[in-house]
Amino acid sequence: MEKVNVGSDVPVVGHWIAGALRMGTGERTGDVYNPATGDVTKKVAFAAASDVNDAVAAAEAAFATWRTSTLAQRVRILFAFRQLCIDRQDELAAIITSEHGKTLDDAAGEIARGLEVVEFACGIPHLLKGGFSEGVSSNVDVYSLRQPLGPVAIISPFNFPAMVPCWFFPVAIAAGNTVVLKPSERDPSAANWFAERWAEAGLPAGVFNVLHGDKTAVTGLIEHPAIKAVSFVGSTPVAHSVYELGTKAGKRVQALGGAKNHMIVLADADLNQAANAAVSAGFGSAGERCMAISVVVVVDDVADALVAKIVETMATLRVGDGRRSCDMGPLVTKEHLARVAGYVERGVSEGADLVVDGRGIAVDGASGGFWLGPTLFDRVTPEMTIYTDEIFGPVLSIIRVPSFDAAMNLVNANAHGNGAAIFTGDGYAARRFQSEIEVGMVGINVPIPVPVSYYSFGGWKNSLFGDTHAHGTEGVHFFTRGKVVTSRWPESSHQGLDFAFPQNA
Repeated sequence: MEKVNVGSDVPVVGHWIAGALRMGTGERTGDVYNPATGDVTKKVAFAAASDVNDAVAAAEAAFATWRTSTLAQRVRILFAFRQLCIDRQDELAAIITSEHGKTLDDAAGEIARGLEVVEFACGIPHLLKGGFSEGVSSNVDVYSLRQPLGPVAIISPFNFPAMVPCWFFPVAIAAGNTVVLKPSERDPSAANWFAERWAEAGLPAGVFNVLHGDKTAVTGLIEHPAIKAVSFVGSTPVAHSVYELGTKAGKRVQALGGAKNHMIVLADADLNQAANAAVSAGFGSAGERCMAISVVVVVDDVADALVAKIVETMATLRVGDGRRSCDMGPLVTKEHLARVAGYVERGVSEGADLVVDGRGIAVDGASGGFWLGPTLFDRVTPEMTIYTDEIFGPVLSIIRVPSFDAAMNLVNANAHGNGAAIFTGDGYAARRFQSEIEVGMVGINVPIPVPVSYYSFGGWKNSLFGDTHAHGTEGVHFFTRGKVVTSRWPESSHQGLDFAFPQNA
């Protein structure tokens, strides 16, 4: 890794293992930047193999007692954790903004959506209720149980350092599992902040652990024999690799991959509403969202008018330091900035019409920040790289199509199936869209259709590897396993031999 001489006064983010902060045995560290200034503000310890073993051992030891804790005990801790997060959410938002670069308002919104899953998990007594059938045969009852798996690993991305981990760990812990969280090394501090709040809420040591690092930590967790399940969110190639590695190692795996989210705009749509939605969903959090709208598919009849309105709306956006009053912050690292800017160059070279160029934009922030302003391409075609690849930055593409059918065919032909939205006033078109579009999350006049916590989040095709989506009832099922008990209590303990297959009578 590239090293920067920052002196000994730069703090180091350590691991949280068995209820305490540890620097670990690894000799490597990574740089943590403030994206709005370009300065290295922290170092983060990278785990060695021994640190992975220590974190998993702590989770394994804690599972022996946590799995037998009562539902009432778990729920009390969950409620306490929720309240601590609410009381200090401004503190967490500031941490997120300082390491990721998103605005404080956006960080606060991320926290709120994460806490929705905590609130969902507070209802775990109801969610874990089994079924009971009395008298299925003579003196025989049958009932079902859902039980925890054991230590589980959560590997989360940089773009939502609070919300995405909250998709998983509240449900996992509420169900009786123990957790090792490996957050992104780019913005690691939110994970440790959560660990401290869990400790304050009374969670026993070892139930929630945080391990920092890179591939060594990720591979070590996935392959560790004591880890029973892996939840992962990241790019499609890495998600696929995690799924293959995890399933090969005998784990349950839910690996949420990348996306190319489309927004179809029909001729009868409210174009002002559609333009506002496209700009908000395309450039919020600098486009670093797995649910960001990156492609607007518009019928030819209204394409010119819609593009004009999008350009007009983009002109009002303020780009700057997320700690100030602005609409969009910087990209997360210098390397990611170079990657996204490279896609802008490729879009021009491949013949797309660069309507708004975000390179070199004037910003309200330090000159060393990782800046790229909102960028708009028109007349993009499906074979262009800016369409085929997930850019993960503030680059919005317009594709013009002759009809609704052509728009549907375009979206369904894409390799990803994460989310898609339609803007229309036609109820029949909307109903057909929700039925026939091949994605996991659908928006009707809603540009970012992220489900509420009691529904499940996840896409189709190359946007999800594994059968189970995040949170909601699918999340509960992922972090538990079912057991069916057939019970007989006869009047007499003396039973004769019976070699026939059991029948209910």
